Amino acid sequence: MQAAAARARRVLASPAASGLPGILWGPRLGSALGAEGALLLHLHGVPSSASSPHHARGFSSCFAPQSPGNLILTAMASQWSSEKSVHYQMATAHFSTEASDVDHPTEAVEEMYQRMLKSVEAETMPPNAWLWSMISSCSNKEDIKLLFQILQKLRVFRLSNLRINTNFNDHLCMKVTEACARVGTLDYGLKALWKHNVYGITPTIGSAHYLLQHAKTLNDTKLMENIMQVLRRNSLPLQPGTADIVFSICYNADRWDLLSKYADRFVKAGVKLHRTAFDIWMEFAAKVGDSQSIWNINSLRGKSVKHYTLATGFACAKGSLLDQKPENAAAMIKLLYKHLPDQKKPFVKDELKKLIAEWPTEVIKRQKKDDRKAMEEALIKDIPTMINCLTKSGLDIPVDLEKLTPQLQAA
Repeated sequence: MQAAAARARRVLASPAASGLPGILWGPRLGSALGAEGALLLHLHGVPSSASSPHHARGFSSCFAPQSPGNLILTAMASQWSSEKSVHYQMATAHFSTEASDVDHPTEAVEEMYQRMLKSVEAETMPPNAWLWSMISSCSNKEDIKLLFQILQKLRVFRLSNLRINTNFNDHLCMKVTEACARVGTLDYGLKALWKHNVYGITPTIGSAHYLLQHAKTLNDTKLMENIMQVLRRNSLPLQPGTADIVFSICYNADRWDLLSKYADRFVKAGVKLHRTAFDIWMEFAAKVGDSQSIWNINSLRGKSVKHYTLATGFACAKGSLLDQKPENAAAMIKLLYKHLPDQKKPFVKDELKKLIAEWPTEVIKRQKKDDRKAMEEALIKDIPTMINCLTKSGLDIPVDLEKLTPQLQAA
């Protein structure tokens, strides 16, 4: 008996003891004697469950009812059985919850997938209408997975059976991209932009623009960066429209660093930027107080865009104020007013009001703390001088200069 007890102690310390979780790790073990006795019972081949009369007799003959160890074992066995039931129910409930959270393909998409799959297996090309129907019906990630699976099978079928080695047309790429954006599976949407893919999809810059617009809606600069990275890796040509969207995303997210990074890439690629892109770029440069960038961008703008817009004209005026040249700022505003269409001239007053009431606060708070005081003093002096120069030149636009000082103090 002592040898068996020693053997029990060794087993208790081993990983194999995990086979009796309720007995070994229950919160109320009673005594070491009870635990060892229970393990001895297990080692001698006597079942711990009294599920049959034979088992009940065996259990009673081994341990008399009067034995204290027997009472402990009985209580512990009951506790183990109870805890085992609770653990099982909890595990079952957890599994059921997880299973219910897993997405499944919608019935319409699953049905269309099976129809096309059977058609391919029968060596018959399914009608195009089936594919368009499947694309328009996609509403979750599992639907998109099935869509890409069937696209891959259709590509193989076209190549092996129909000897068609070209990809699907560009329109398909756009529709697939739209479906991915609609469902929110952007990882699959990016796959549609891969130059070499197994799905027969022809990547287009138009599809990339659709994903970029989606990133703009979400104000998601990370998604924008991922899209731009895919464009570069797959040698998709950048377009002026690409810059319009990228610049607006960076502006809305207040990321001057990102805009500068991608602007440099567009310029190096020889992209002829739209007027809209220059508006955003120069306005942002004025917003952060970077006068040198304003002049560099304006020089580039002059090579492709003849006339100033409200945004680019006032950006140049702000650049002159940043350089402490209020007379040049006034001359720029007067020149802008002269060449603007009549229907846009009233907006000069609105922009001038914003220059006084909003821009100084914005630009000062973006400067280093040591430089803010000097800029504040310069603007308090130069903005009234600019307004005075405008009046003397014949462009008398009534503005409230009293809004200047409180705004600057708030910064």
